[in-house]
Amino acid sequence: MTESVTVTMTESDSPSLGKVEEIIGYIFKNKDLLKEAFTHTSNQDDDDGCQSSYERLEYLGDSFLNFMIAKQHYFQYPNMKPGELTQLRAANVDTEALARVAFKHGFHNFIRHQDPLLLGRIQELTEAIKEHPLHSNGLINSPKILADVVESLIGAVYVDTNLSIDDTWEVVKKMLEPLTPWEKLKKNPVTRLNETCQKMGIEVEYKNLWVENGEIEIYLGNKLIGRGKYKKKKMTARNKAAVEAYNTLVKHLGVDQLPFLS
Repeated sequence: MTESVTVTMTESDSPSLGKVEEIIGYIFKNKDLLKEAFTHTSNQDDDDGCQSSYERLEYLGDSFLNFMIAKQHYFQYPNMKPGELTQLRAANVDTEALARVAFKHGFHNFIRHQDPLLLGRIQELTEAIKEHPLHSNGLINSPKILADVVESLIGAVYVDTNLSIDDTWEVVKKMLEPLTPWEKLKKNPVTRLNETCQKMGIEVEYKNLWVENGEIEIYLGNKLIGRGKYKKKKMTARNKAAVEAYNTLVKHLGVDQLPFLS
């Protein structure tokens, strides 16, 4: 998953979409659906008559995926509370999880687009995955286009199978494997920090400097305990700050009762 990536800008330079069929183990009866599933809104190459972007298929695939994951977890975890089921579903279908699926299968090589920023964003993801081999829980800002393509491909399979839930799910399950089980689910850094502080009976303050310099700072009293910087997305900066703040609390609490507040 850490191999170098090549992002193609036009269909003429990209590998054949037939390779996608090999990857997912499904042969499309309607090849136009497959082409549509990999056509971004930025694509202006209409010479082949494919003018539709993947947005409608993405909408359908998103709905299908959320339903099937919810159904699987409902029966897999009969005693799980609704809130926990929601957390588990989100961990398996959020933008980062699906972007990782697209990256793992090399779907980025087949996208028909003219987005000059996509190459850099995928390269950033490549480097981030080296640091976070598993789901980063909010520390990576994954390209949404990669998640979109996974959902649009799911929608395309669903339509091509004449709306067969079972046939589509067989393809989708293999594409998504391995799914994250409850036992390996980690909390979002902000949630983990807030819950820890609540148990300890302390209150932290988030200082928003994101507009000015892309930073979020976290204070306990007048002491800075965490700083996160990421100019492209505020929530990512917030999560980075929460990780540092949590680690600071753990480190100091292991030595004494908050000696850094004195």
